[in-house]
Amino acid sequence: MDVGVIGVGTMGRNHVRVYSELKSVDEVHIFDVNNAAAQTLGELHGAVVHETIPALLDSVDAVSVCVPTPLHTNVVQEVFSKKRSVLIEKPLAVSATEATALMKSAPAGIVIGVGHIERFNPIVGEIKKIISRPLYVEMKRHNPASARVTGSTVVEDLMIHDIDILLTLFCEPAELHSAGTADVCSVLMKCGDIPVSLSASRKSSKKVRMIYIEEEDFTIEGDFMAQEVTIYRKPGQYQFEAERYVQENIIEKVMVNKLEPLKRELGMFIDCVANNRPFPITPEQAINNLKMCERILADLK
Repeated sequence: MDVGVIGVGTMGRNHVRVYSELKSVDEVHIFDVNNAAAQTLGELHGAVVHETIPALLDSVDAVSVCVPTPLHTNVVQEVFSKKRSVLIEKPLAVSATEATALMKSAPAGIVIGVGHIERFNPIVGEIKKIISRPLYVEMKRHNPASARVTGSTVVEDLMIHDIDILLTLFCEPAELHSAGTADVCSVLMKCGDIPVSLSASRKSSKKVRMIYIEEEDFTIEGDFMAQEVTIYRKPGQYQFEAERYVQENIIEKVMVNKLEPLKRELGMFIDCVANNRPFPITPEQAINNLKMCERILADLK
C-alpha cells in the first residue's frame, strides 16, 4: 500500500519515519508547502516528494493529514474529493461545529480516523483491565515551552489527550469548573460520583505525563512517557514506632509491553484501510473531545 503525509512539521516528520518502517507500506509520499523541508525528509526516508496535494493524492491509497489545525478543513476536503482514506491529526478541526460540518462532506467507502495518539499508549489498555470502581482520578500533562505552531490553546493541544482517555475509560462529566489561560489550565469535574482533576501546561520546566487513580483497596499510578504502571495496595497493618507512623504498602509493577504509540496507531490505520474496517478513534469521538474542550474553555471566560 502507498501512503501519503501532508505536512512535515514535528508530527508529520514522525508519520513519515514510522510509515517508512512499516512492512505493510510500500512507498511513502510527501507534500509540504515548504518544499525544501519535504525534499530533505524525502531523502532521509526514501520517500517521494510531490509539488501539489492533488499529485500526492493521485499516487496513494491513504494519507495522514498533519498540517496545522486551522488548515485541516481545506486539506481534508481535498482528500475527500479524491475519496482517499485519511488519518487526521488531533484536534479534528478548530471547533466541534466545523468538524461536524466537515464530516458531513465525507464520501462513503473510506476509512476516517483521528490521531489521538495517547489512546495507543500500552498503559491505557493495562489500566483499563485493572480499574473497577474509581474513587478519584487525576491526570497531568505539562510541557516545557515549545516553538511549534499549533493554532490551539493548551486545552486542544495537550489536555485533549487526557479528555479522550477520560471519555474512553470513565464517562462524560456532568459538571466542571476550569481556571487558567491559553497556556496553563486546570479543571475539576465530576464523572458520576468520581471527582476528576485534569491539568495541562505549556510553561512547565518539567515534562509530565501521568495518571493517578484511587480505589478502595489500591491506588494506580501510570507514567505515559516511561510506559509504566504501578499499583499500591493497602497495607496489612498500620502502626506507630517511636512516635512515627509506619505503613507497609504492597507495591506491584505491572508488566507493560512497551511499544511506540505512533507505530501502533499508524499500523492500525493501515490495517483498517487494507481490511475496510473502522479506525478505533472515530470522527464522532473526536468531535465529542472537541465539545469537551469547548466546555472547558467556555468556563475559563
